[in-house]
Amino acid sequence: MKGKLVFNSLNIAVCSVILYGCGGGGGDSSGSGTSSKVEREMVEVLSTRPDLITDSDVLLKLNLPDDIQTTALKVSLNGQNISDAFANEQRQALVEGLKLGDNQLKVEAGRYYQNLSLINHPSSGPLLSGPQLKPWTCTNASTDQFCQKAVQYNYYYKDRLGLIKSYDPAQPPASQNIATTTTDEGLTVPFIVREEVGYQNRDEYRFAVLYDPNQPWTALKPQAQFNHKLVVTHGQSCGNDYQSASAPTVIATSSSILPDVTILALGRGFGVMSTALSHSGHNCNLAIQAESLIMAKERFIEQYGTLRYTIGQGCSGGALAAQWVANAYPGIYQGILPTCSFPDAWSTASQFADYHLMINYFQTPEGRLSFLPHQIAHVQGHISEINGYVSELAQFDVARPNTICKGISSAQLYHATNSPQGIRCSIQDAAINLLAPRPTELWTETEKRIGRGFAGLPMDNVGVQYGLDSLMKNIITPEQFVQLNEKIGGVDIDIQAVPERLEANYTALNNAYRSGLINVGNNLNKVAIIDCRGPDPALFHDSYRAFAIRARLEKAHGNYNNHVIYGGDLVMIADAKCLEISFNDMDRWLSNVEKDLSDLPIATKLTQNKPADVKDACITAGIINRENLCSTLRLPVYGTPRMVAGDSLTTYANKCQLKPLNVSDYGNTVRFSNEQLQRLHRVFPQGVCDYSQAPVGFADTIGWMSYQDRQGSVVYGGQPLPAVSSSAARGWASKAFQLF
Repeated sequence: MKGKLVFNSLNIAVCSVILYGCGGGGGDSSGSGTSSKVEREMVEVLSTRPDLITDSDVLLKLNLPDDIQTTALKVSLNGQNISDAFANEQRQALVEGLKLGDNQLKVEAGRYYQNLSLINHPSSGPLLSGPQLKPWTCTNASTDQFCQKAVQYNYYYKDRLGLIKSYDPAQPPASQNIATTTTDEGLTVPFIVREEVGYQNRDEYRFAVLYDPNQPWTALKPQAQFNHKLVVTHGQSCGNDYQSASAPTVIATSSSILPDVTILALGRGFGVMSTALSHSGHNCNLAIQAESLIMAKERFIEQYGTLRYTIGQGCSGGALAAQWVANAYPGIYQGILPTCSFPDAWSTASQFADYHLMINYFQTPEGRLSFLPHQIAHVQGHISEINGYVSELAQFDVARPNTICKGISSAQLYHATNSPQGIRCSIQDAAINLLAPRPTELWTETEKRIGRGFAGLPMDNVGVQYGLDSLMKNIITPEQFVQLNEKIGGVDIDIQAVPERLEANYTALNNAYRSGLINVGNNLNKVAIIDCRGPDPALFHDSYRAFAIRARLEKAHGNYNNHVIYGGDLVMIADAKCLEISFNDMDRWLSNVEKDLSDLPIATKLTQNKPADVKDACITAGIINRENLCSTLRLPVYGTPRMVAGDSLTTYANKCQLKPLNVSDYGNTVRFSNEQLQRLHRVFPQGVCDYSQAPVGFADTIGWMSYQDRQGSVVYGGQPLPAVSSSAARGWASKAFQLF
């Protein structure tokens, strides 16, 4: 990152453990003359956490005591005096020239001092996600192995007809052909946008802002039309590539099937940001998604200025990214707008795996002849079989290690016999840093041959009584129930069908919960949520998932006060205007919270400052009825195979606790023969699921996990980053918002 103030760093020993204030409260044994001074926190690290700095620069602000004169100030970086950099009204500086690793910032202000460790990482990554995927192909014509490329700036304008067109600053169109816009702060300006396209962490990011090409813009002096708010747009799907890609659009230059908020946001004065690595279809690894957002936010703040709050927005895999990042790395967003919602990838994976197993069985002559279509639909928890087939075609292959992914040739691909050392193109193997390798006692012959374990699989169907609710409601017969559970089987580590049930290993399960790969919502109460929810059938974008997030919040916190659902008649997205309405309402909500400077927890502030009219509502043809959510006739909610088997709406029990199979649990209306009971005991020798107990391996998500040590070596399963001061990343949001 280039700027006007460049300071070369000196290599000196620093304190690398305590991020704010290295040393005791009243003394300094370094002999530097501070032994009689009082240690006091005076530095705000605006652009990021002090331990997650990238690209050798950081935006800092000094908060000096009232009794300190400017002449009494001395600031040094690695022993070099940089005091002059802060000689401005804001007492802020973009400090450059940090060396890789530890850097020591020292502030002396009269009788006060502070030592602060600033830890700088390469812009090529990784930052916290652990060793990167290899091999990696740069698709941007870069000759650098990390896909580095000079930043590119593109310009656009909105014409008087509302169309977005390219803008050439050297030959601009006539001013009367350019539309104007009035920002939410009342400033009317030409609708001209600058898009920044650059590369971090081996992949692309994009920024867009309203821009005056004839005026300068720095972090310390942004252009007046910038309202210091940010929207993050995400992609869709879930998968993993081994090559760079384009980041999702930050200025919609053409119409799209899905609603878009970028033009609306830009016209209000928002910045808009996206990263390729937080596009779930390109990268479905939670830690890498968060890492890319952290790095991009740092860059944005250092170039464009501090932020009041950030709103994440996306449909399908975009909703997935927003929701699990918000839970695992609270503070990145202050509000999120999920549409066609997914809570995460790995609780959803149980549903998709169950569909896969049922499709395999119901496609056999026995399965097809033994069950009628309405019975199949009921055991799947849906209105028809179609949902399962769409799920199978759309997403199941991302769990198969031998399905080609972008950037990997067939010659490089894993094959159990012919190429056991090949690349396993599955989302679980791409997330091996989070899940950890399988323990040696579980290794297959292939794993033994290559001397390492594949990524653990946090899925399981041991004890699952498929079709239980269908049996209890007399939709299927006892024989059909027994037969279905006998024949459904499972998959092995290569996602090949096997007759045995799939048993997850504890480490992978526990890591999935700890990391947030299974989003239990324990940190999700710290962000405002408005979910646009269309009806089922929704082509596997099931409406229950919006209510599953709500159930998880209620389970974790006893309420879902920060969660609002706007329903409508349009499949998946509720209504063509839902995103626009929810965006406007979210802006009002966060603006209210921003004014609350009390010491109340952020969850309480979100509840107390929510506008009275922001509550469950129903939208019809762009008109919102704020009295109630749409009726179940308009917004039906179906279930999943696991819910039919007894799981709750939370649907995050990837492996259930077991209880003995007891015939009395089936009540007086179900009659099994002795032969059928014997068969059931053979199917469930360890017992059946007891969903009244916590899932096996369950844990709350630990916020702000890192999957690498200080040397960049992998820490499987992760460890939490050290606690930081409330002055860390203070430029990410206004003071009212809790970040860490």
